[in-house]
This record gives sequence, C-alpha cells and structure tokens, in this order.
Amino acid sequence: MRFHYAAARLAQWSPNVLRGQVGAALKRLDAAAYERYFAPRPAPGRGPSGFADPPRPFVLRPGPALQLGINVFDEKAVPLFERVMAELGEVESCSGAERIVVSLAPVERAIRRVRVHFLTPTELKGAETPEFGALLSRIRDRVSTLRALYGKEPLNMDFRAFGERALRIHMTRCELATVENSRVSKNTGQRHPLNGFTGLAEYEGDLAEFVPFLAAAKWTGVGRQTVWGKGEISFEEI
Repeated sequence: MRFHYAAARLAQWSPNVLRGQVGAALKRLDAAAYERYFAPRPAPGRGPSGFADPPRPFVLRPGPALQLGINVFDEKAVPLFERVMAELGEVESCSGAERIVVSLAPVERAIRRVRVHFLTPTELKGAETPEFGALLSRIRDRVSTLRALYGKEPLNMDFRAFGERALRIHMTRCELATVENSRVSKNTGQRHPLNGFTGLAEYEGDLAEFVPFLAAAKWTGVGRQTVWGKGEISFEEI
C-alpha cells in the first residue's frame, strides 16, 4: 500500500516516529486490533522458536517525498491500515493495495548466480556478514512465522535440511558499509540501537530452491527490526 500525502508534515517523520503514530492511531481506533497487529504475543508451537517478540504483519517502506509504503501481510488488516492513515490526516490517496502472491516453489530452471542488495540497514541474528546460510535461514524463519501468525499455517518443510543446503551456496563478493543509528522510546526513554549493514553480496551455487525466498523477502524484509524499515532487500540474477 502506498499512501500519498496532501501536505509535507507526515513526510518529515522518521520511520520510528511514524511507527509510533501508527500504533497510537490504531490503539484509538481498535484496541483489540492493536493487540493483534501492533503488540502480538508469541504463538507457542506455531513456527520456529526464538521469536519472543513476534513479527508484526506489516513493514514501513518510506518512499519519495510525500509518500509512504506499508507492506501488509494480513489481508484482513488492509482496510484497518487505510483507516489508521486517514486518522493521521493529510493523506490524499492510497494506491497499490492489490493482493500480491509469491510462490515458494523452486524455480524450474538453473540459476547459478545472484546479487543481493541490502537497501536499508540489515542485522542478522548471529551473523556479522550475510553468508548465504544465515541469510536464507532468517528469511525462512520470518516467512514461516508470518504465515503462522497471520496466514493459514507455518511452512511445511524440513527446516534443518533447507538450512544445510543453503550452507552449500558460496558468497563470492561482499561490499558492505556499517550503519549506526538508534531510536529513543517515547514511553520509556530508553535508547535502542538500529544498527546494521547496507551494500551488496553475490552468491554462487544451485540457487533455484532459494530464489523464491529472496523474492518473498523483498516484501517482508529480513533480520531484526524490520517494522522500522530495516532489512529491506532486492536481488537480481547475474
């Protein structure tokens, strides 16, 4: 969903400020929806472990001046987010709210090399660099958890075997820059780091199984704090 502003005030908000405003507006409109979509609880037994703080069903995608993108992963929440943005005021129109379907079936042709662009600061748990095994494991876990919380079910697959196959893909180029940033919680006054890396990495191997997951991650993001705009990626075959 891409919202177009009629005035510049919203466009001047940082992703952190905007996220806070979205949460406050959602809480005013629908407290139950706020609990489900903005402050979700862990779902024991549904998806991989390690998500003490479950992912939200959306990510912010700040765009050009006077525009904001929001990728929403629960179809039922689309009208709600339209109401939330209207509550914030100065929204002129909304476009791009059509349903997008990404198949996770392996590509039926050989793909040997890809280049991944890390467009916003990306932070992968347990990995300082985006080795392919770590990157695809984090994407797999995020997609599965989003499906468990907001879709029909988690991924029906052998997680360990998938991760082991991803480890066989070699990173052949890595050009990264470290980004250091932080946010301050309005409620607690605590400062939270928003660090990560940007840049690109190239990979080589039997990639047909993994390219659909990279395509999904274009929309979901990958890594920590994606709801604030971190972990946005794109990719291309080379």
